[in-house]
Amino acid sequence: MENVHILTQRVSGRGDFLPFSAERTRVNEITETHDLVNKLQTSLVIEDVLAIYAKFVKQILNFSGLQFQSTLGTTQTSDSDTNTIPYIFDLSIDKEHLGQLIYFSQYQLNTAIEKKLRSLHSALVYPLRNAMMYSRVLKLATKDALTGLNNRSQFNDFLSQKLENCRRYQRPFSLMLLDLDNFKQVNDNYGHKVGDDMLREFAKVLDNSIRGTDSVFRFGGDEFALLIEDPEFTTNKVIAERIMCLVRKSPLMSKYKVTTSIGYTLASSQDCDNEIFARADKGLYKAKASGRNCAKAY
Repeated sequence: MENVHILTQRVSGRGDFLPFSAERTRVNEITETHDLVNKLQTSLVIEDVLAIYAKFVKQILNFSGLQFQSTLGTTQTSDSDTNTIPYIFDLSIDKEHLGQLIYFSQYQLNTAIEKKLRSLHSALVYPLRNAMMYSRVLKLATKDALTGLNNRSQFNDFLSQKLENCRRYQRPFSLMLLDLDNFKQVNDNYGHKVGDDMLREFAKVLDNSIRGTDSVFRFGGDEFALLIEDPEFTTNKVIAERIMCLVRKSPLMSKYKVTTSIGYTLASSQDCDNEIFARADKGLYKAKASGRNCAKAY
């Protein structure tokens, strides 16, 4: 006689379920896993992969949050509550450690649930590794390797998008160009190691001088740019003064007498990429011609 599998009820007050062997046939279980793999393979974005997986696992475990920690950082589902008990699982493929998957739950995980989760991890790891590889490639394509800032390619995309928003939604903004005074002499006289340390230090200065809505970029050499979500000269002056102040306070930059020259301009809905960049560049030239270590608008 064919075996009949009966769905087991949730344990009252615990929020977890009893073993799956009591609720589905092995065939259905394999089919579900295949369906999960197909869904996970629809995205190469780590956040999306995690969200798809979390939606599936919600049918099995009443958890309050799901988080993935790796060398790329921490990713978690949008509605995660991480104030409950963490249950940590290491994810690996062929001795390659991907990271840790952490379930947050107010309920204790029993052995059956842990076993089921581990079996589902085998469906998750390959799509997750693909998403991590894609993230690394994307980062290499858009990030400056030395400073970790956005690169020139990313700047071009950001600038085009901001100009489009400026034209369509009346969202004006500012462009600021910066370079380091006396940097070439430091690089030539003290070596590239000191020069690289200087560039990383300046990148930190810029990161600490902007708001969350602003963006910072490195073009190469000692050339940097900021896109500022504000169309006022006053805001640009405040940010420029903050940058120059932090440069003066930096032990490394003051030791080698390195300062910064800054040029900035305000965007308008009639601007194209080249026009706004040319104006900011003229502002930078004015700062250089005025003795350096200053900011000029154009």
